[in-house]
Parts: sequence; structure tokens; C-alpha cells
Amino acid sequence: MSEYPTEDQQHMSGEAPEEEFITNQEVDQEVIDDENYQDGDFPVDEDDEEEPQDIQRDDENDMEQDEDTLEIDMSNNSMAYFDKHTDSVFTVFTHPTLPLVCSGGGDNAAYLWTSHSQPPKFAGSVSHTESVIGGGFTPDGQYLVTADMNGQILVHKATNGGAKWKECAKLQEVEEVVWIKIHPTVSGVFAFGSTDGSVWCYQVDSKTGQLEQIMSQFVHQADCTMGEFINVEEGDSNLSLVTCSVDCTIIGWSCYTSQQIFKVTKAEIKGIEAPWVSLSKAPISMTKNTQVIACGANNGVLSIINCTNGAVLQLSTVIELKEDQDDLDGSIESIAWSPKLSLMAIGLVCGEILLYDTLTWRVRHKFVLPDSVTKLQFDESTGFTLIAACIDGKVYLFDARTGSELHKCVGHNMGVLDFALIENDKKLITAGDEGVSLIFQLP
Repeated sequence: MSEYPTEDQQHMSGEAPEEEFITNQEVDQEVIDDENYQDGDFPVDEDDEEEPQDIQRDDENDMEQDEDTLEIDMSNNSMAYFDKHTDSVFTVFTHPTLPLVCSGGGDNAAYLWTSHSQPPKFAGSVSHTESVIGGGFTPDGQYLVTADMNGQILVHKATNGGAKWKECAKLQEVEEVVWIKIHPTVSGVFAFGSTDGSVWCYQVDSKTGQLEQIMSQFVHQADCTMGEFINVEEGDSNLSLVTCSVDCTIIGWSCYTSQQIFKVTKAEIKGIEAPWVSLSKAPISMTKNTQVIACGANNGVLSIINCTNGAVLQLSTVIELKEDQDDLDGSIESIAWSPKLSLMAIGLVCGEILLYDTLTWRVRHKFVLPDSVTKLQFDESTGFTLIAACIDGKVYLFDARTGSELHKCVGHNMGVLDFALIENDKKLITAGDEGVSLIFQLP
């Protein structure tokens, strides 16, 4: 990572850094994806409870009946699939110790299913009143938390060693939940943000299963678009959260006291308009034990912030839009930090992925995907494999050191909206816009 300033230097003499543009001349290497991908057959397995359906069979029949029907790419290299959702799958996440997956979708349901069996076995469901947009398991695996677009949050407790899940708490504080995050080290703690700008933090009582409110704040004046827990290495002794909003504010919170640690407004970034939509915390091992976050705006503004005091360490506009591009093509949809190398990647709506060297903040590689980037993540084991989900229905794996494409997961005929890694990053599970989750074996 870059040489982060000392405590005396962190305020940068009270001045925000100069805004800068990344030009094509500053990019070390540009990689444009080609379409020479691996073909394969869609897996068809027998299900214990009902006859399986080939999710692409209807499309094949339509093409036989009407030669003018839009062609659908039938290539597939997945090893298994789960297709009980009847609408888009928006989120997918996994249990910390069990081979258990939870997927949430536009059919107002979250499904539990196994990842170690072929085909995956249905293990339960959670009924919501609107689309399930997020959730997670607590780090001890005892609780499942899911949230929907009606503002409802449901908490289920594991019974029989996780074989069954029983509802223990329900929450309805806001009209719509935009994001929800489970604390990675403090069991039972989660936070969420709403379209009204409010931020909430709760904890599940380990004895009763009921919810206890830790914090609620109403400082953001527009949608609270993302949040991340920081200081997670300190456990429950320092419960801290950073949130951002399209009102151009980024706020650090001390959850126990509900006090602001810092607040970044337009004034701290020289009056630049920056409707923040994405946020990601840097690995503490890469930042000399300084809490650092990256925040991306829907107009391409990128900010790197020291969470100790809110100092803006780096500020830039990552793309200059062409005349034929939409304003939101520059939106930074996802940010990912390598856990082992001085690298950070951002993914844009226009399909570009910019890979930064965080020692110099220059772009080392630029990858160009055929459509919008929905999620980026580095693998934990090596730290150099960059995984990118795309609206074109594929998931791409790149070597961040060389910029070469390593692998491509194909099988969806609509966008991949989310993914999760399991088994030491050897398998990948997707959330597909057509209502299907696929499991891929990675090289």
C-alpha cells in the first residue's frame, strides 16, 4: 500500500488532494475480453422431491417455433445448479462452516440449499414480503439474517446443528433496506442503511434470540447506499461503522456512543459533486495498521479515506466519458482490495475494470468487459486472482499481476448479480438475473 501518513501528517495540511483524471496513456496494460470461451452441457440431475426442469428448454422450443427469436448462448461449464427461484436472484452467501448456501431473490424468498451435493438439495426457505436484497450468517453460524425491499429484516436461529432454522426475531424500522452487513467478528451484530438515509445497528441477544438496538442515526439526507464495519480486528471493544450516501457524505460512526468519528462532505473534496454508491475497506495488513476505506461515486469520483480522522488521502475522477456514453457509465459499482498485494480494483457500469497499484495510485491494468461490472473480489489464498461478475452473464478470472485472463465461468443467459466463493476459493456460486444459481469449479 502507499506510504500512509503519520498521525501528524494525516490531515494533509487541511487541503484536499488535487482532482485528477486517469488517461489511457497512464494505463500500463489494457485487456479486452474475447468470446472464445469453453462450451459445455447444462447439468441435468435428478432431484429428490420433484422432476428437474432444464431452465433453457423453453427457449429452445421458442427458437424452433420462430426463427426470428433472439438466440440464447447455451454454453455452460458449471458443475451444478439451483433453480427454485421464480425471479431474479439478487444475493447469495454461504455459512461459515457448513456446506450451506442462502440465495435471495425477486420472488420474495430466501432459499437455503446445500453446496456439497449434486444436485444441490433444498434445505429450507424464508418468506419475505418483497425482494430479498441482502443478508448473511453470523460468524458463529448460529443466526441467519435476511433483508428485503419492504424494510423487513428477519432473523432465524439454527437448530439441529444447522439442519433447521427457526425464526426468532423480526424487524421493521424503514420503508426500504438498501444494504445490510453482518459484523465479521462480533457474533449477532449487523447494520443496515435505508432509502431515507438512516443507518441502524442491532445485535441478536445470544440467550433470547431477540434484537437489541445499538445505534440509529439520521444524518444522511438521501439514500444511504453502502456501509462497512471497520476496526473489526478489535472485536466488540470497538464497534465502528462507515457509511456513504448519494448526498455526497461519508460518515464514520462509533456504534456504542452513536457519535461521529469523522464526516466527509463536499467541502472536504473541494466542492466536487460525488454521489457515493460503493464502499470497501482495505485489509489492515496492507495499510500499516491504519483503517482505510475506498469510496466510489456514480459519476466516477474515487476517494481513499483515512478512517482515523476522515483525511482524504487520494481523490480522482477515474474516467472521462465520451459523448456517446451515458452519465452513469462512469458509476463505480464495486471496489475490491487484494488481501496480500498492493492492489485495488474498481468496476464500472461501462464494463471497465481499473486495477490500481496502491503504492503509486497508478492504473496497472485496465480490463474491458462486454457489459456492466456487478461485483469484484480477490481470492484470499493468492491475493492476485481478480474475480469479476458481469451483466453479460459471465464471471471472469484475471491474473492481476500479468493482466491475463485465467478462466471464464459461463452458463447464465442473463446477468450475474452476485457471487460467493467456497472451499478455499475452489468453487464459485452465482446469483443469476434469470433466477438460477450456478456452481462452478475453479481452476
